[in-house]
Amino acid sequence: MNNTYTELVKQTFHFPQEGFEINDEGELKFNGLDLMKLIEKYGTPLKLTYLPKIGNQINKAKKMFDHAFKKHKYEGKYFYCYCTKSSHFSFVVEEALKHEIHLETSYAYDIEIINKLYQRRKISKDTFIICNGYKQKGYTSRIAKLINSGFKNVIPILDNKEELDSYKRSVRQPFKLGIRIAAEEEPTFPFYTSRLGMRAKDILEFYVDNIEGYENKFQLKMLHIFLNKGIKDDIYYWSELNKIINLYCQLKKICPELDSINIGGGFPIKHSLGFEYDYQFMINEIVSNIKKSCKKAKVPIPDIYTEFGSFTVGESMAHIYSVIGQKIQNDREIWYMIDSSFITTLPDTWGIGEKFLLLPINKWYNDYQRVVLGGITCDSHDYYDSEEHVNEVFLPKLTTNGNGKAANDKTRPERLCVGFFHTGAYQDQISGYGGIKHCLIPSPKHIIVGYDKSGKLTDWVYAKEQSAQSMLKILGYI
Repeated sequence: MNNTYTELVKQTFHFPQEGFEINDEGELKFNGLDLMKLIEKYGTPLKLTYLPKIGNQINKAKKMFDHAFKKHKYEGKYFYCYCTKSSHFSFVVEEALKHEIHLETSYAYDIEIINKLYQRRKISKDTFIICNGYKQKGYTSRIAKLINSGFKNVIPILDNKEELDSYKRSVRQPFKLGIRIAAEEEPTFPFYTSRLGMRAKDILEFYVDNIEGYENKFQLKMLHIFLNKGIKDDIYYWSELNKIINLYCQLKKICPELDSINIGGGFPIKHSLGFEYDYQFMINEIVSNIKKSCKKAKVPIPDIYTEFGSFTVGESMAHIYSVIGQKIQNDREIWYMIDSSFITTLPDTWGIGEKFLLLPINKWYNDYQRVVLGGITCDSHDYYDSEEHVNEVFLPKLTTNGNGKAANDKTRPERLCVGFFHTGAYQDQISGYGGIKHCLIPSPKHIIVGYDKSGKLTDWVYAKEQSAQSMLKILGYI
């Protein structure tokens, strides 16, 4: 009986899949990249960003919305926005901007990024800047400065009734507004309603009392909704979507300037080889629902905006580690110790129990066994023990068994290397880039793969592994 890791995967999933394949040596390729070659060059642990994947995701979404618009003869426009909070790095945002997109912000300092992008000629004053979040004075004042400096399509999304007063005082020319509708939370959530946005039943009255009649100063252009659970085919999602559509239809009859619905973000990404999600079906249904409701209410259809963060950047990154030791603590648990920490490099696995796509980089022809992955901090919660599709982790055994070519290949590292894939969204923002980490575990080196000016695919070091000296300086020892 063949018990190799390769056979386990092929018996469980359709494999190879888009973005993943193995070569004759039993080594994994990620979007065609020879990962073992990169490991030999740079070592582990490392973070890897594959920039071309960002454009692939953006163009995929645009094509699917275009298909849905044609299918349903939808006469509105589609605008793809990238929410910067998913990953603020310049190489991510600038790569996304190559594909004719717009941006969404969530805090005051995002506006400083907008200014830098404009100075670098990566955006123009016609780029849509959707400004979300509960805003303090530093945020509203920066938004006002953008509008006053000639940015035509800055749209502050009102999170509460008082926010409008800030713009009345500081914006000196006509501008457009959006309103965020407070979504009902899932039944399993501790709260009934999102803390963000205005109650749906208050918005009509707010418009009549505070916006209607001031069209020469500001206009309501957009209704916005965002659901924490994302865009999913269930009663909860369709109920919340219909809420914003129905409100749009009511407001449109008294507010001709209203012409856009922003359905936020929330497209899922692949966190398992067993991932199944019909993107085109969901887009078709969203477009169809909006058109049918508007036709029934006899109002013009709106333009559609999305703010895809994880969908844009998530599948472009991987975290790669080496297994530096095996520990057998009892007769049931085998620990593989990695050369980094989950708490510091993949905080979602620790904080919210997120599951990423875990695959070995090499030794696919070895026998496999059930294991628990352990980080090197002293924290008992620094571990990873289950996959999204099954409550276990299976990985190749550390010793070769002669079943494949890898057993005799002495040019490759002997240690097992493992990768967590599609980790490009939020992990650095949550754990903090650089700075001080738990147990002083250093941030790993960060490698970027992208096209140079001649169009050749190349790799380079964006950041070296964090040094002890940099930490000591932050801590006040230097």
